[in-house]
Amino acid sequence: MDALSELNVLSLVLSAVLVAMACVKSDWVRSWRESINPSAPDLPDSAFVAARVLFLSMAGVGVYLAVQGFGVSDDGSWSDGELTSAVRQTTDDLNGYTFQADDAGTPLAFPDYASLIEDKVLEHGGGDAPGYGVTVDPADTNTPAKASFTITADGTDTAFCTHLTRHRSKKDDYTPPGITGGEGTLTYQGYRLTASLEEGAC
Repeated sequence: MDALSELNVLSLVLSAVLVAMACVKSDWVRSWRESINPSAPDLPDSAFVAARVLFLSMAGVGVYLAVQGFGVSDDGSWSDGELTSAVRQTTDDLNGYTFQADDAGTPLAFPDYASLIEDKVLEHGGGDAPGYGVTVDPADTNTPAKASFTITADGTDTAFCTHLTRHRSKKDDYTPPGITGGEGTLTYQGYRLTASLEEGAC
């Protein structure tokens, strides 16, 4: 449980204590005061009414703040369901994803596979998931043609392993209009990805 959640729980506990205090009978309080200090002046009924109103008002504020705090805490972290849904949709998007690369094989549309996966997961996170907190760790054995990535997110222990395989796709080659290279027309090579997913870290 994070610090914000702990604070929210404490607020609910204090609110419950205030409600309990508001429910204490006035006769019991008078008897207790008299046992402590017999010469103390008697408390009027209006004092008990004012105290109950005050305690209940404070309890209401505490419950409201706790509910709002739980909402903020939920919006700031991923749930198992949110990450699972986002990763599955990301895998569907990447299965058949096409792109072009320069002569060195560097993709033109995105910096690297990890960044591409992270952007896709955040895109599919949904309205309740935060737009941050996703980690995509590449495997040590990755190559441009075949790579695996462990996907995790803040707020959940769930992890997924996404496998990407790059295939040459000549039909997806791209030749910018009016641009020629040193030996003729400049053409960026097209590639297509196949993607698969499994639960757990790679």
